[in-house]
Amino acid sequence: MGERVSEGLKRLEGKVAVVSGAGSVGEGYGTGKATSVLFGREGAKVVLVDNVEERAQEVKEEIEGEGGTATVVVEELKDPSCGERIIAKAVEAYGTVDILVNNAGYAKAINIEKTDVQLFDDIFAVNVRAPFFLIKAALPVMVANGGGAVMSITSITALRGQGGDGFTAYASSKAALIGMTSDLADAYGKYGIRFNAIAPGLIASPHQSKAIVESEGKGEKASQAPGFNLADKTMLGRTGDAWDIARAVLFLCGPEGAYITGHHLPVDGGAVMRTH
Repeated sequence: MGERVSEGLKRLEGKVAVVSGAGSVGEGYGTGKATSVLFGREGAKVVLVDNVEERAQEVKEEIEGEGGTATVVVEELKDPSCGERIIAKAVEAYGTVDILVNNAGYAKAINIEKTDVQLFDDIFAVNVRAPFFLIKAALPVMVANGGGAVMSITSITALRGQGGDGFTAYASSKAALIGMTSDLADAYGKYGIRFNAIAPGLIASPHQSKAIVESEGKGEKASQAPGFNLADKTMLGRTGDAWDIARAVLFLCGPEGAYITGHHLPVDGGAVMRTH
């Protein structure tokens, strides 16, 4: 269970939030799971989107066990029509959508010379196309509501090199999300809809651990590869955890962030800014 810091204040009371990648790929808390649980504690009705039902059900049970409300939507985000179905199911369950968190991501550390068209397309399908069409489907609902908040989870790989073989396709996809955020913030601010993005640094989460171990050509020694040992490269000298990201998401999607839009916030212990 994550440490609670000023939680349970019901900042999101009456809000409906859709979180993609809401489950966790292993034990512990990924950013989607932590965000969903925190939203539930803050009073939101949470729509838990994942391609593995069991993962999402575990989060649903935790939220409901704490007195919150959640529903599960199982979708494969590589499917280009998933956005409309997800938002339709959210509206069917709770009547509206106030918050959308594009958290799901597909990462692979692989040299550009070894990246084939299928892998490139799969990465962009999950990391760019799915958020694009989720947002497209949610916008009419949010416009009718008179406002809303959209959060996209990017990565510091879009801002700095990671060493080793690189994450070229992944970094490119996350950079695309930054551009999407900036453009939409400008286009839809007049409707009271805010768009922001968060770039996690090295976060101790099941997703990052899995990505490290499965890195191309590195096997179980991946955690020792150049670029992954970022803890000593941060200004704080430590890694973060999923709750660090979840609290930043809550701030930007909740009432305290009501005058913030168009921003891309690294939550990385200072890794991007450190040059030595």
